[in-house]
Amino acid sequence: MSPGQELIQITDANNRPCGATTRARMRRLKLWHRATYIFVSNRQGQLCVQRRTMSKDIFPGGFDLAAGGVVDAGEDMHSGARRELGEELGIYGVPLRHCFDFRYVDADLHVHGGVFMVRYDGPLILQASEVAGIEWLSPEQVLGLDNVTPDSRRAFERLLKESWLASSPPSKAREQVSAM
Repeated sequence: MSPGQELIQITDANNRPCGATTRARMRRLKLWHRATYIFVSNRQGQLCVQRRTMSKDIFPGGFDLAAGGVVDAGEDMHSGARRELGEELGIYGVPLRHCFDFRYVDADLHVHGGVFMVRYDGPLILQASEVAGIEWLSPEQVLGLDNVTPDSRRAFERLLKESWLASSPPSKAREQVSAM
């Protein structure tokens, strides 16, 4: 099944489930939906930042500050977060810490987001259809990025404001991994 034909959970403006539709229809009609945002940090306090593939339906080629994505029809937020973390980065069996839920609205997106954090220092297996590569960056470096998905930036800024991220010294090194 193509990504545009996946059935996803749609909601009303108050985050009450009100059915399911395809991702393509949700994007076209700008429907309210649920999405997960999983911020992955390593023991040095760096964040895993993804470079989106050019084939993504929104923000192609941009930076995504979190793993995650839309919640499937009938799926709860935590299960969606676990699924997305495994699909995108090959991370399984690690504890997810739920931080907060938030709402994001702009001209193209109407999202009820669930924000999670995970600490991970193991190998990554990138989903080649969605992730062109990753970089491990300090929070300060993340703040300096341009061409970032606006919803993940908003979630990241709230993580910082509410002190969910442990402070760490700025890192000059940038470790990169590319999809295979």
